[in-house]
Amino acid sequence: MFDIKFIRDHPDAFDAGLAKRGLAARAGEVLALDEEARKYTHALNELQARRNAASKEIGQAKAKGDEDLFNQLRAEVDQIKTQIPAAEAEQAKKQDAIADILSSLPNMPAGDVPEGEDEAANVEIRQWGEPKRLNDAREHFDLGEALGQMDFENAVKMSGSRFVLLKGQLARLERALANFMLDLHTGEFGYTECQPPLLVRDEALFGTGQLPKFAEDQFVTTAGLTLIPTAEVSLTNIVREEIISAEALPLRFTAWTPCFRSEAGAAGRDTRGMIRLHQFSKVELVSITTPDASDAEHDRMTECAEEVLKRLDLPYRTMVLSTGDMGFSARKTYDIEVWLPGQNQYREISSCSTCGDFQARRMNTRYRPENEKHTQFVHTLNGSGLAVGRTVVAILENYQQPDGSIALPDVLKSYMGGADKIEVVK
Repeated sequence: MFDIKFIRDHPDAFDAGLAKRGLAARAGEVLALDEEARKYTHALNELQARRNAASKEIGQAKAKGDEDLFNQLRAEVDQIKTQIPAAEAEQAKKQDAIADILSSLPNMPAGDVPEGEDEAANVEIRQWGEPKRLNDAREHFDLGEALGQMDFENAVKMSGSRFVLLKGQLARLERALANFMLDLHTGEFGYTECQPPLLVRDEALFGTGQLPKFAEDQFVTTAGLTLIPTAEVSLTNIVREEIISAEALPLRFTAWTPCFRSEAGAAGRDTRGMIRLHQFSKVELVSITTPDASDAEHDRMTECAEEVLKRLDLPYRTMVLSTGDMGFSARKTYDIEVWLPGQNQYREISSCSTCGDFQARRMNTRYRPENEKHTQFVHTLNGSGLAVGRTVVAILENYQQPDGSIALPDVLKSYMGGADKIEVVK
């Protein structure tokens, strides 16, 4: 959400931010509704003031025995009592209309975000590792099925398309990767591990920006709760409607959870394999910090996610996303893309975003700066540290061997019971 005062003071800047997102100007429409709402606010203040004054005058008229004035004042107060609810209802309509518009608009991009319509305008800022060029490289789904441990056929029988059943060492590999990531983020990077709810209310989804814009992407239960599309929702809402002391910041949370997405806008994309599933697991990173520290926290979070790939010896590149490719709540996003020899290209494995105070305003989450009476909105950040299923994909493709087995990165061997490779089930 946005600060209405900012829009009043800087309508051109607000519309310029929308234009960078490829959206039409809305400041004029919002400010017209705001002017109407403020008129009702002024009218309500006058009505309430007159009601209070007339109520006192009624007592004085009664004390003087002035029956005519007494009846006149009572009639006036009765009339005001009917006018106030009507004015309040009209004021609420205008305010709701403003909220409907603003809640549907994405965050304003930071000034240094490259402008562009889509991913073609993304800018590479660094690379790590040498992309492997393998002769006859196979894609992960061919490798996994040949191992007898990646089963799409049975998953379809149970659940339909875009699901997978992992078995044996591949199932253990996913668990091993998640444990390795959690140990790294909690042990070395200072994140607090959480086991958050997987079902959330609409208020939580609204707070992080999944609602109302992306209602069709959610899996909603018959009880009215929604399966989380990412642990960002649960972790960020830990501080919903709170005032946090400055000394407690930054707060850093991490969790390994399943995530559920309908992929409503992904028809025809990545229909084979594990790249784009309805159910997948992810280790999420969330930070809550002060405005002056959020840019540095964004860089730090991205480096934490990159370190996972370095320890796994998986080549990657880091991109800054253009204004047309960023997520709804982000003001700036770094995408980390891992190299996949089977596809002969880089694919996203993590997005790390800073949201400024966009989510904090939706959640009403503030902090109290030292030696100040007034509170300020916090800044929120989130990122994948990493998408676990896609990391399984990357290991399969980068560590594939000529005999069909999969070598294991050294850092995972202890998590895999001492095994140094994944072999065909016999």
